[in-house]
Amino acid sequence: MHKILIADDEPDILEFISYNLRKDGYEVACAGDGKEALKIANTFLPDIIILDIMMPEMDGIETCQNLRKDPKFRDTMIMILTARGEDYSQIAGFDAGADDYVTKPIKPKVLISRIQALLRRSKNTAPEILGESDIIIDRDRYTVVISGEDHQLPRKEFELLALLVSKPGRVFTRHDILEMIWGNDVVVGDRTIDVHIRKLRERIGDDKIRTVKGIGYTFNS
Repeated sequence: MHKILIADDEPDILEFISYNLRKDGYEVACAGDGKEALKIANTFLPDIIILDIMMPEMDGIETCQNLRKDPKFRDTMIMILTARGEDYSQIAGFDAGADDYVTKPIKPKVLISRIQALLRRSKNTAPEILGESDIIIDRDRYTVVISGEDHQLPRKEFELLALLVSKPGRVFTRHDILEMIWGNDVVVGDRTIDVHIRKLRERIGDDKIRTVKGIGYTFNS
């Protein structure tokens, strides 16, 4: 039985979602805000955490960031479920380490389908990265070593860099990147990829990631 933690400050939404998830066979725990979610997560150890953005005490973005700092939740799937559908909110969610971003309202069957997709993704093993001259991907500690210094990257930036470094010289198309990093079940725009590439270039240098116009990106070893 997979365990799901839901954090939302609206009792009606908590009751509605938890009822449908339990009916589908999931074990469910609920929290009314971000701080409570962090406490429950430490003992409940969920497979998936569903976070609303607008919550008292600690919002969903900050909660997601705090979860990703804890090694216990490094590989836990996190979904943002919110009424906010702006591009900048979605980018903030993914930058914080979310694996999926879903806008309310959503039908129970669709939500369960998204959850099942996250569980399938969590079973996939990432490629082994041995490293490259002055850039080394350390998956055990979830850090990137750049010129001998450790750097903590947001989860999606880390996964994107690891993907590019895994095969220097290979051109990864935008479709490749969306499918491998965000999955087929997550809808994100080209701007999201561009923002993540820009942030990576700021960290490792403009010359390391080359844009192949109209196709995608490649890592220069």
